[in-house]
Amino acid sequence: MVLRDGLSRTERRKATTRSALIRAGQKLLAEGRTDVSVLEITSTADVGNGSFYNHFATKTELFDAAVDAVLEAHGTLMDELTARIEDPAEAFTQSFRMTGHLYRRHRELTLVVLRRGTGILLSEGGLVPRATRDIRVAVAAGRFRVEDVDLAAAVIVGASLSLGQMLLSQPERDVAETTDAVTRQVLRGMGLPDADVEDLCSRPLPEVG
Repeated sequence: MVLRDGLSRTERRKATTRSALIRAGQKLLAEGRTDVSVLEITSTADVGNGSFYNHFATKTELFDAAVDAVLEAHGTLMDELTARIEDPAEAFTQSFRMTGHLYRRHRELTLVVLRRGTGILLSEGGLVPRATRDIRVAVAAGRFRVEDVDLAAAVIVGASLSLGQMLLSQPERDVAETTDAVTRQVLRGMGLPDADVEDLCSRPLPEVG
């Protein structure tokens, strides 16, 4: 039987189980517990032990999928929130600034990303490809002056991860001030004039649920 979403009951059950396993992987990553048994993973996910290998060949594959899911969800959210912004420099700035605020609000998911570290540079989805895309668009529009886009994207990822680590390890820090301070440095590195940097960092951010 095919349901309204186009999936059969079997396909829906499989999708639900996979999602539960990925959420369990994210929880364990955030807790720093990756040296666990498959049984502990399936228990955390509240699914049958035998179902694990219907979705993942190894625990490493699960944990990679768990990180990729966070990165892709974040990237999709940023795309949605900046879709109507015509200036690529503003879209980039808003995305970077909102990321800083999300780091503080979603501790567990931030820990998942930080556990991967600079390994996210190898991810096919999420932050890196979108940062690379946004930089290219801003360069083409004459807003950024960057010679090596891939290198610039790597620097941005490093700045973003460092920001996330600082906001988590120093909860007394003001998230807006700290995020905007890092954003200013990033924008200057993209060749943006100081007047434009200050203008972009002063603009209000959308509410993120």
